[in-house]
Amino acid sequence: MEGTWVSLLPFLIVIPLAIWLREILPGLVAGLLIGAFFLEQHFLLAIEQAVQATLQAATEMSHIQVLAFLYLFGALVGMMQITGGMKGFVQWISKKIHSRRRLLWFIWLTIPFTFFTPMFRIMLIGPVMKSLLDKFHIDKRKMAYMIDVSTEPIIVLLPAATAFVGFMTSVVDGALKQNQMEENAFSLFLASLPYNFFAIIALLIGVVTTFKNIGIGQEEKEKGDEQNYFHRLGLKKELALVVGEPLHLFFPLLLVLSFTLFFFWYDGTKRGADNLIAAFTAADATFVMVVSLFVTIIVTMLFYLFRRQKLDELIYHLFEGGNELMAPIGMLILVWALSATAEQLGFSHYIASTFGGMLPKEMVPAMIFALGSFISYFIGTSWGTWGLFMPLGVTLAAATGASLPMTVGAVFASGTFGAFASPLGDTTITTSSIMDLDLMEYAKYKLKISLVCGVLSLLSYLAAAWLLP
Repeated sequence: MEGTWVSLLPFLIVIPLAIWLREILPGLVAGLLIGAFFLEQHFLLAIEQAVQATLQAATEMSHIQVLAFLYLFGALVGMMQITGGMKGFVQWISKKIHSRRRLLWFIWLTIPFTFFTPMFRIMLIGPVMKSLLDKFHIDKRKMAYMIDVSTEPIIVLLPAATAFVGFMTSVVDGALKQNQMEENAFSLFLASLPYNFFAIIALLIGVVTTFKNIGIGQEEKEKGDEQNYFHRLGLKKELALVVGEPLHLFFPLLLVLSFTLFFFWYDGTKRGADNLIAAFTAADATFVMVVSLFVTIIVTMLFYLFRRQKLDELIYHLFEGGNELMAPIGMLILVWALSATAEQLGFSHYIASTFGGMLPKEMVPAMIFALGSFISYFIGTSWGTWGLFMPLGVTLAAATGASLPMTVGAVFASGTFGAFASPLGDTTITTSSIMDLDLMEYAKYKLKISLVCGVLSLLSYLAAAWLLP
């Protein structure tokens, strides 16, 4: 349907309500219900529409793969915890890491092994970093920021072997076909990478702020446990009695990395790739990692049984670990349902028709970045922003003669901003959950540095438009 300002309401409700209540779940439900009401114009039908949107979001195959990945990784972590893997690793790494600087090097040096998706990296190193916080007295929010800034801003700049490459190339290809342009989509994608100024600037500032120990906000005051003291008290006591065994962490991590690499190659070759790099690009990355985790869990459980771990304990903590991630899983489902409902209200059409004509031809990349960043903050998804703005960006670039690679890079940069800064972003939700942080507090903590990076990026697009032909 053709959109009106009403299509903005679901998103405009979520953020203010979440800030006021310091909980994002009520805002998501409220935004979903209001969007559904404007669709159906009837209270009871709106409830049915909201439930239907939620079920559709939860059952879409691409979403199921993300949710399965989260749950299975949580399950693997649960087994690693009860077998002493996490505890043993902390005891082992504590002898190797004697300073904050070594800890920071550990974060950045793990990138070559964890770059497939932001979620993969967060789930892999987040629990380990959390366990080392007390030793070095690091603000949990700053540690979470260090993890986040070393995920999406890096992964969107990689030209192969990530879950993003296929989708990013596909949205470029779709926009080119829509404008009947004959350029090669992958070549244009590669040419746009140097123009993702937000990712580059966020990465550079992230390195400087972490290694130079520059604060990006007020240090968190000691508050104690944010949750009820009795929540999961029995599990905490049980884990405190576990004997540390580093091998019980190293073995499953080696497995998941090895199986991930193997299934990337296997899936890519099935899709017609004739070399390793092409296989990594062609593979269905999210599905591959779900398969890798599934096989890893089976082999790991057999390994633990061989190591005389109790089967009933392994099964219990497998589900307990997965259940720890039900909060971010639930929020992601609601975010997807909210976005789908807004789209039914004509969100894309309204944004394109209302704001598209306001873009001066001399400043197309800068204005695309500014508008895309604003919208991506409210929808919290890089992929959604890219899908929404790539046709608009390519159309405007073709019509005005603006730099096509720079405009495409600006679209990718705007989505990167939202995924990194928004409290609705899956990385923000997952990182805050793993690090036991209040979601809105952590999002506000990151917002200041995100805005600095955003302003610098905007200035970079303005400067580049004047300096480059």
